[in-house]
Amino acid sequence: PGARVAGYRRQLSWVGSSMRSKLCTTSLVLALGAECACNALAQVKPEVLVDQRIAAMRLQGKYLFPLVPMAQGKVPYDAAMVARNAGYLDVLIRLAWDGFDPSTQSVKSRSLPEIYAEPAKFKAAQETMFAETNKFVAAAKSGNEATTKVAIGDMVKACNGCHDTFRQKAP
Repeated sequence: PGARVAGYRRQLSWVGSSMRSKLCTTSLVLALGAECACNALAQVKPEVLVDQRIAAMRLQGKYLFPLVPMAQGKVPYDAAMVARNAGYLDVLIRLAWDGFDPSTQSVKSRSLPEIYAEPAKFKAAQETMFAETNKFVAAAKSGNEATTKVAIGDMVKACNGCHDTFRQKAP
């Protein structure tokens, strides 16, 4: 029986070594593959960036435009909708900006070259938008209808200020 156990140990030892080798090789291949996949994802095509920023801005419009008639007193104020949309806009307003990478300059869109020619001015418009959105979100959370209506108007002005300067007019 002792010789038989020793034989099994040798056999298992060889299998274990082979399995460890295969496991190490597989792990190395997976690690390299994951690195290549990450690099490929990190190099997003400019067309994709433009599509993403357009989609983000469309969503901004979806949640901002219903608030405008409320702010103007044309439709009844709906505090629940304002609070919900404020939460969405707090995130959505920040999404589009990554899509204005210099690599997107040559991609057809309504963006004007001034975005890239005057980056400080564009960044200032972005910061104004963020600041006005923060004021709106705070006003919506406060529940003060009058303050919230003013904040909606100020946020719309910030949106339009950027669009008037950095976006081509619709055909």
